[in-house]
Amino acid sequence: MKIYVIPATYNEKGNIERLITVMEEEVFPKIKKHDMYILVADDNSPDGTAEEVKKLMKKYKNLDVNIGEKKGLGASYLRVMSDAIENRNADAVLNIDGDLQHDPRSIPDFLQKLDEGYDIVTGSRYSKGGSMPHNWPLYRKVFSIGANTLARLISGRFYLHDWTGSYRVYRKEVFLKERTALRPFSGYTFQAAALYKAAILGFKITEVPIHFRSRKIGDSKIAPSEYIYNFFKYMVTERLRELERFIKFLFVGGTGFIFQLIVQEGSVLFGASNPIAVALGAESAIISNFMLNNFWTFNDTNQIKEMGIFIGRLAKFNIASIGAIFIQFAAYWIAEIILGPEIVLLSYIIPTRIAVLIPTIIILVIPLNYFIYNKVIWRTDRLKQKRNS
Repeated sequence: MKIYVIPATYNEKGNIERLITVMEEEVFPKIKKHDMYILVADDNSPDGTAEEVKKLMKKYKNLDVNIGEKKGLGASYLRVMSDAIENRNADAVLNIDGDLQHDPRSIPDFLQKLDEGYDIVTGSRYSKGGSMPHNWPLYRKVFSIGANTLARLISGRFYLHDWTGSYRVYRKEVFLKERTALRPFSGYTFQAAALYKAAILGFKITEVPIHFRSRKIGDSKIAPSEYIYNFFKYMVTERLRELERFIKFLFVGGTGFIFQLIVQEGSVLFGASNPIAVALGAESAIISNFMLNNFWTFNDTNQIKEMGIFIGRLAKFNIASIGAIFIQFAAYWIAEIILGPEIVLLSYIIPTRIAVLIPTIIILVIPLNYFIYNKVIWRTDRLKQKRNS
């Protein structure tokens, strides 16, 4: 594969020569399977970083520099990753800090994971084998560990330990699929956004433990307070957007429960036996849920509009929901044997069929139905495949 390493630089004249020399003379000669190039992303550094790179270009023919306006780290990466993939035919791009805090000797570890079939390989300070500088001030350690712990908790992707680092390799397919969505993230939030969106799209992601080193020359460019706010805002907003379907599903389920209760208790009043009433109530909830989920919850996946297909899918939905009906009927039957037809709840006599209904739906039926809706009826995985195509 043709791989471009992209060091991001702004006022890194004191570091860039050492970084390039290590990659060209120590790292790249050990890499046999891939063609390695360096494309420095410089944001018009006033200290002459780009000029330093141009001097080295006379020595290293696989080295170049892309100079642009200073708009933030994310904007810089987007600009130069686009250049590498669209204009230089890169098959993958590897981002690395230009300040030597990322050890370029770890590059072969990233490429090994790429060879194993992963789409994104991210350097991790917080997975087993990784580390952060021991001499970092306490506030910076708290900030970094706290941000990454927060990202894991909010996203629910506990297998990803380092969301804020920029030492990563992306296949071109990942970048091209994400690029438009990443354009609003010109600053440091770019790192979290790129990882999160790739996870949502179903790309294969893994980590390589890295030892993050202290900067020896120059100053950090990050503004902690601004970054914390933007990072937290992004993670919460993205998670709510990701959970939007499930939130809709719960609302639809609540509506279905009301229908179920009305039909169930109305059937009892008209003389139906308890098992029949439970079955009729469950069926009314199934029909209500199908209608609302089709035209609202899952309307972005495989919404059914043609009448013939609609009726056929409703029948399939009923068959797939037999498990939910059976669970409710079995729970009622067992509870009536143990508790009797009526039990005392909150000083009132409540029919067992009602007392058992709520916990049964919450604990068993909701998870089962959500699985059936996603994997059988509306197949949200098809939407994911479509996004990846």
